[in-house]
This record gives sequence, structure tokens and C-alpha cells, in this order.
Amino acid sequence: MTRELLAGLDRFREEYFPRNREHYRRLVEEGQHPRTLFIGCADSRVVPDLITDAPPGALFVVRNVGNLVPPAEKEGGPHGVSAAIEFAVDILKVEDIVVCGHSHCGAMEALYRPPPEASENLRGWLELAAGARLDEEPTPEVLRRTEQRSVALQLHRLMDFPNVRAGVEAGRISLHGWHYVIEEGEIYVLDVGSGTFVPHGELPADDPD
Repeated sequence: MTRELLAGLDRFREEYFPRNREHYRRLVEEGQHPRTLFIGCADSRVVPDLITDAPPGALFVVRNVGNLVPPAEKEGGPHGVSAAIEFAVDILKVEDIVVCGHSHCGAMEALYRPPPEASENLRGWLELAAGARLDEEPTPEVLRRTEQRSVALQLHRLMDFPNVRAGVEAGRISLHGWHYVIEEGEIYVLDVGSGTFVPHGELPADDPD
């Protein structure tokens, strides 16, 4: 694997970087000014820059197991996800926050079938999605609904962050819920009006997403 990664680094240096040298130079000289905070899953099959075709500098990305948002309270010491949210809102002044779940998410399945080798830390982390769990057998359809319910739950928890709430209420920040179906290459977006996830191309014309 290390050899494959090093070969990829060579391709980046020899092919991609020379074509985009000026863009990288501007990113250094002008600093980063991403418009969007993207909170996604650490799953290796979900690559935010790839699925959005976003160039370097466009997304401020936070990835963790299950694309979860912790409580805004400061109890328990420093927290990397909370710090990233606050940095994106207070320092980078992002205008959009996307929470992106995905199909076949192991974190969501673990709500129903906790792996016996899961550490105490992992089990505690997954409890942040417990409110999305359904009292049903975890069929593929139930798991998809759970994944989408978890996205909505994390959006709700974001509003507990005072800076996020202030930005949303002032119209400076928009929140978006996405569900990426890996096998379809499709993003389903939470339509706030109907409370359902619809293919991104089928959103109402006046939908801010």
C-alpha cells in the first residue's frame, strides 16, 4: 500500500500539480476562503472533493465515524469536531454547512449490531446517532432510513452551537442535509418543506440547496 501511495504522489507532482500550479500559488498568497463546511463520514468510499468536483480550497472538510456532530457543551475537554465547526464559522466565515451521510454506513449498522470488538470510546461516539435508530429489524430499507434520520439529527444538533444558530437566524449560514448513495453515484438532499430526501436534481426551484 505504501508503494501505491508513493506512486500516487509521483503522479500528483508530475501531472496534476503542474497543471494547477497557479491555483495553489493563489491559495498560499491569498489564504483559504472556503464557502462550505462539509461534515462527512470517514468511510474510505466517501470522498467529498471527488463527489462534488470541488477544487482545492473550496471545501473545509471534517470527517469522522458516522458524520456525527457532538453536543455543543464544553464539558469533557477539547473536541476536534466542535473546534472545526467553530473555526469554520467564526474564522473562515463559511456560508453553507453540509452534513453528508451515505449508504452502507457501518456506523449506522452498528446501532443495531454493535461489533463485539468495538472500544468503549467508539461505542460512546456512536451514541450520538442513537436518536436515529428505529425499533425495527435492520433491513436495507431501515438502514437507509436510519442514515437519513441521523443526518437530520446532526443538523438539529448543529443548531445548538450558538455561532451556528446566530448565523442561520441572521441568514448568513444555510444548513444542508445530504445522503450519498454510493452504488448510484447520487446525492439525495433533505427537502425541508417535505421532510424527505430527494435526488438533488429534483429539489423545488426555490430551494436554497
